[in-house]
Amino acid sequence: MTGRAPAGHFRICPLCEAACGLRIETEGDQVVRIRGAEDDPFSQGYLCPKAIALKDLHEDPDRVRQPLVKRNGRFEPVTWQQALETIEARLLPILREHGPDAVAAVVGNPVVHRIGLLNYFPRLARALGTRNVFSASTLDQMPKQLSSALMFGHWLSVPVPDVDRTDFLLVLGANPVASNGSMWTVPDVKGRLKALRERGGRLVVVDPRRTETAELADQHLALKPGADAFLLMALAATLFEEGLTRPIPHAAGVDAVRDFVAPYPPERVAAACGLDAAVIRQLARDLAAAPRAAVYGRIGTCTQRFGTVNSWLVDVLNALTGHLDREGGAMFPKAPAFAANTQGQPGQGKGVKLGRRRSRVSGAPEVYGELPITLLAEEITTPGAGQVRALFSAAANPALSAPGGAKLDAALAQLDFMVSLDIYVNATTRHADVILPSPSALEVAHYDAAFSQLAHRNAARWSEPVFAKAADLPDDWEWLLRLTALVQGQDWRAPIAELDESLLMEALQHSLPAEFVAPVRQALGDAPGPARLVDLALRLGPYGDQFGRREGINLAQVKAAPAGLDLGPLQPRLPELLRTPSGRVELAPPELLAEGPALAAALNAQAPAMVVIGRRHLRNNNSWMHNLPTLSKGPDRCTLMLHPEDAARHGLRDGAIALIASASGQVQVPVEISTAMRPGVASLPHGFGHGGEGVQLRVAQRQPGANLNALLPMGDRDPLSGTAVLSGVAVTLAPAVAAT
Repeated sequence: MTGRAPAGHFRICPLCEAACGLRIETEGDQVVRIRGAEDDPFSQGYLCPKAIALKDLHEDPDRVRQPLVKRNGRFEPVTWQQALETIEARLLPILREHGPDAVAAVVGNPVVHRIGLLNYFPRLARALGTRNVFSASTLDQMPKQLSSALMFGHWLSVPVPDVDRTDFLLVLGANPVASNGSMWTVPDVKGRLKALRERGGRLVVVDPRRTETAELADQHLALKPGADAFLLMALAATLFEEGLTRPIPHAAGVDAVRDFVAPYPPERVAAACGLDAAVIRQLARDLAAAPRAAVYGRIGTCTQRFGTVNSWLVDVLNALTGHLDREGGAMFPKAPAFAANTQGQPGQGKGVKLGRRRSRVSGAPEVYGELPITLLAEEITTPGAGQVRALFSAAANPALSAPGGAKLDAALAQLDFMVSLDIYVNATTRHADVILPSPSALEVAHYDAAFSQLAHRNAARWSEPVFAKAADLPDDWEWLLRLTALVQGQDWRAPIAELDESLLMEALQHSLPAEFVAPVRQALGDAPGPARLVDLALRLGPYGDQFGRREGINLAQVKAAPAGLDLGPLQPRLPELLRTPSGRVELAPPELLAEGPALAAALNAQAPAMVVIGRRHLRNNNSWMHNLPTLSKGPDRCTLMLHPEDAARHGLRDGAIALIASASGQVQVPVEISTAMRPGVASLPHGFGHGGEGVQLRVAQRQPGANLNALLPMGDRDPLSGTAVLSGVAVTLAPAVAAT
């Protein structure tokens, strides 16, 4: 100890969507304390256990700290220049011989937490010119983005609950108390939900499991997995039947929605939902009667056959009850950084285009510039023109996190060349030929460009690095600049400022009238990197100073505020937000109405006797967090949760090892008997299965757990969004046979 007071740093937590403000106290190069930043207007001092684990992440001995190149099957440390020379020698011949589609890019969800990766990886993908782009979005939120794009004209015009002012919140397939919000940036959601009830409001949770969120609710409805669309249609049908609709202004297609849902009254769908018809009708009445209400659906509603339909119907209900774009309802954040839905005028939008191309093997349509991640294995293993022979991965672990991981694992081993930007040697990156490390999360600046578009309150916050990174370790964006130059045939060894200047000028020429390019470029300064891009986005954004043409904010002002700028509660944004060609909210997109026959067939299908769903825990939302001691301590959380009736029926007791099998695979896992489960439904958490050869995650490998994705079929997808079916998959159960 030096006797001096620890240094204090404001920091935005990068570990989940809540984006809480932290105060990190340091002595020298050590973190000594992490606490919530009480002066942060956005999170107001809240923090969860994940934030405390930032110290573990920074100090993790397994974290990759210098470039690695695989030689004779083993990773060896090299200089950054040697790593890039290896990429040049191995990648460019593949591009020359086989063309751009021979190289694929796959992106994981940590990318959105790093402004370097978020701003510069798309530039590398464009430079490659490949049509084979994949991301974790098709394991998660793509249905919500697609339905929002069709209804409102932009992929990130996603309404979120105005939770602090609502009287009634209906939550489907979401557990925000565990996830800290998802497609909804909302710190301390548990405290906010308690406050909702304390002021006389109601919380209703629809989920096959009595989740941590359901434990707080006034009412929990244990819906059968996969029946969300039928429940949502029955709620809408009740609103029409009983004259309870009061559609928002600017809505088109109300009559088409009435016709679409009319065949699904509560009495017809009750058996499929596993709920009483009277309960469904009363829920519709309660939703309509609430002065301020919101419907919110998340990953459980997205990761199923009708994921896009579910996401659409959630906002149809918000619109039909008059709660969309209203205080206390489902509202649209106004991101301070430049976004498409803050530029232009209603009625001047182009809307969205779907299926501009299709995948080579299965013919699946592209959505939002990418293909379903469950197709990556077949694109690697199927010969022919356009076969994927090389891969760039950025903070992605699809061999663990995607269905059919064993097939993808085998496919990755067949690649001619693979480059990973990552901090760990995990189930995916162990196949890489080159691993390019990122600095610690505490060694880079932070700005939440993506999550401010999903925030419960408008704010602009920036945090500087807590520690200086090693002088010889490039930042994410520097790696990506050099890689972009490399694939474009430019001099990737040029000074980083020169490489960044070229890309900056491209961005300015694309987004500004010609006469403004030179003065704006001068105003942005000469320091390379993503800070200039954030400044540009803020100044051109809805609160920005437009480079001196009006009063407004810029990055310097955001940096000068101790914990960022509070830009106020959500405000109504219709019709100015709309970018549909009609300038109206499209309640009945033809692509969604076309799902009618499939829904009718599904209602009459025989339901499996036993299905599996996933679950999340506050401490281990993502697989890479399993290597952090602070989050991994305590009881084994990779258990198969079963209702007592199901356990008895299958001869399983609490703590016993069960064999759970599907048509796609099988795993063995300890049983946890719980009345929180709906009978006929088993729950297994996602993100486990760290036992693969070559994985270098010592903490995670002590309790590797069973991989839920081994049970999930690669070919089952929501056909509109390409999102994998991760919920409601048929399984069988039996006691595991002990080895002899």
